[in-house]
Amino acid sequence: MHTGQVTAPIVEKLHREYLISTDPARLDLDVICAYLSTDSYWAEGRDRDTVERSIVHSHLVIGAYDDSDNQVGFARMVTDLATWAWLCDVFVLPAHGGKGLGSALVGTIVRHESVVAIKRQFLATADAHGLYAKFGFTALDDPSRWMHRSPDTDPARGEKPT
Repeated sequence: MHTGQVTAPIVEKLHREYLISTDPARLDLDVICAYLSTDSYWAEGRDRDTVERSIVHSHLVIGAYDDSDNQVGFARMVTDLATWAWLCDVFVLPAHGGKGLGSALVGTIVRHESVVAIKRQFLATADAHGLYAKFGFTALDDPSRWMHRSPDTDPARGEKPT
């Protein structure tokens, strides 16, 4: 069985004066790291190595770029390409907000040919429910069925794997 990284087809389109692109070669890691580690509530303090690894191991990444080719927005999707996908790290720099870039990023990534048919697409948000609802995201029917794990909560922390 092949277990290597599958490359997603690149999509590029214009949204007003902005380019929306799924080309990972366009990403500006400095912009992404700065926003996630200092300006986001969900990734505050995330180090550069972690940001870079998260991007490398995401099936889809997407950026928004102004007319000078400066990155002004970002999102990524982690998926098995069959049954499950997680949309995360979605942001638009504040100076470029209010221009529909968040919608353009989310719409492009969730409708990408690699993931559009995946029945279980998830995300977490504290403040953008209205944005995601426009693309069919809803609250979980039964959140009590979900659990999460952190290495800090593992009672076997420090033990060697068996």
